[in-house]
Amino acid sequence: MTKSVYLANHYGFSTQLRSGALQDICEILKDLGLDVHEPFGMAYQFERARSGWAYRIGQEDMKGVYDTDGFFGVVNGVPPDEGVMVELGMAIAWKKPTFLFRDDFRNCTDSEEYPLNLMLYTGLPEKTWEKYWYTSLDELRDPDKALALWIEDKPLP
Repeated sequence: MTKSVYLANHYGFSTQLRSGALQDICEILKDLGLDVHEPFGMAYQFERARSGWAYRIGQEDMKGVYDTDGFFGVVNGVPPDEGVMVELGMAIAWKKPTFLFRDDFRNCTDSEEYPLNLMLYTGLPEKTWEKYWYTSLDELRDPDKALALWIEDKPLP
């Protein structure tokens, strides 16, 4: 059975990032065998002419996080996109396997251990959180990191 992942990101707000970085991440995740739920690619995102469109988008995004098997969040920015953070909070609350991507070298944290607000790591294991943390597109294919292990139904670190 193919696993599904919700790809929370802010790239969809930019035409250039949508056809570049977002497309690249989607292709890699699909190549790894995942069914990718990418909210900016969903039809409901384009119903903005009707009244109540913003509420409907929020509800559909929440449903997307709930209905998928895992969560992959792009957490670039200082601070990261607030919509991604809300979706991450939902994934953590629903105990979804969570994987985070950040190729932004800036830190925004009070902690010496984590590069971002410590609450973002509450869905990751305390000692092996870096196995769930990705800093490059090439790293997404690393067979020893948590995403590949999860896809293959191997024990997670």
